[in-house]
Amino acid sequence: MRGLRDRVRSFDPAVRLLMANQFAINLGFYMLMPYLADHLAHGLGLAAWAVGLVLGVRNLSQQGMFLIGGTLADRYGCKPMILAGCALRTVAFALLAVVQSLPALVVASALTGLAGALFNPAVRAYLAAEAGPERRVEAFATFNVFYQAGILVGPLAGLALLAWNFTAVCLAAAGVFGALAALQARALPARAPADRAAEGAWRSVLRDWRSIAGNRPFLLFSVAMSGSYVLAFQVYLALPLRARELFGERTGLVTGAVFVVSALAALSGQLKLTDWAKRTLSGPAAISWGLAVMGAAFLPLLPGSHGNGALRTAVGVAGLVACAALLAWGGALLYPFEMDTVVRLSGEKLVATYYGAYNTASGVAIAAGNLAVGALFDTGVTWLPWAVLAATGLACAAAVLALDRGGHLRPAVREHALAG
Repeated sequence: MRGLRDRVRSFDPAVRLLMANQFAINLGFYMLMPYLADHLAHGLGLAAWAVGLVLGVRNLSQQGMFLIGGTLADRYGCKPMILAGCALRTVAFALLAVVQSLPALVVASALTGLAGALFNPAVRAYLAAEAGPERRVEAFATFNVFYQAGILVGPLAGLALLAWNFTAVCLAAAGVFGALAALQARALPARAPADRAAEGAWRSVLRDWRSIAGNRPFLLFSVAMSGSYVLAFQVYLALPLRARELFGERTGLVTGAVFVVSALAALSGQLKLTDWAKRTLSGPAAISWGLAVMGAAFLPLLPGSHGNGALRTAVGVAGLVACAALLAWGGALLYPFEMDTVVRLSGEKLVATYYGAYNTASGVAIAAGNLAVGALFDTGVTWLPWAVLAATGLACAAAVLALDRGGHLRPAVREHALAG
């Protein structure tokens, strides 16, 4: 803890505020979202298709609008987008506290997703710029500690507030985002993007997007990394399905434990893994190792798919815990180097737009990957999903190494000229 405190103090105040901001964002979000489906289904009595619609709209609005949010941050500055996103989520969560009709719930859910699309690329672009090339990897590693801490604390805070009712959860979450907006309006310095002064404020959005579409190294890296997002998302899909196989309807405690293990593993390992990787590995090698570890995370689940009785259950639970921990450690190892690589491949121009495009691509990958994983479970071949997921991690690791050896992961110097 002391090492983390000293690390945080070594950064400028704006960077420290962004880290605290991300903790609070995840605190407020995870305070509410894990319990929204149950509220919709049992509190409001919505049909299953309606619950799926509300949740799906949130994900679609966020993933689909990341590119727009990043573009706006590059055109008008990161701070306005961060404030707008926090204010919009305040409104959205307050709406969830009071509305009951399906159209109103869909609107609130869409606003929740749009808010994330506004502030996520802006926060990362601002952090990258403030930390600078020399400390960017270290800054993103420390940032991820705060990110994971919010994921750990948020559901616990929401569970405590549910002792009153779901309305209290919504209003508390809205209050977190309202306080964030007010704090950052006063304390976060306004920082115009560096490339705005160089290229003019009214450059064509289509020109910006064409420059990204013409940046072949960035596109190849996005494809190679797409598997990491599919693998990480299995904490929400494949692991709960495995828990249901083991415990039937009584999966809540095991699923909750999986989330706790994942967050604690990331919190405990992030800074140590980053420091070790900076000493011993190049950035692409660290990313490849992280992907390999994420793929290997699914191997402990292979033996848990066979046998009967208490031994099968014990092996299955151990596999779930090992998988969650390895996924978290693999993600912690690659994350700061991944974020740094996106900035370098952008040529340090249009950074928020690049982050937005990258997040949109990862959202598409998650959607396609989840369909594929679901189809694998439907085959009834119990070992097949885990084997394919493990192979996906190894294939992505090999792809990143191949891109590095081919010289594709070096800093961009010409991509923006393609738009002319």
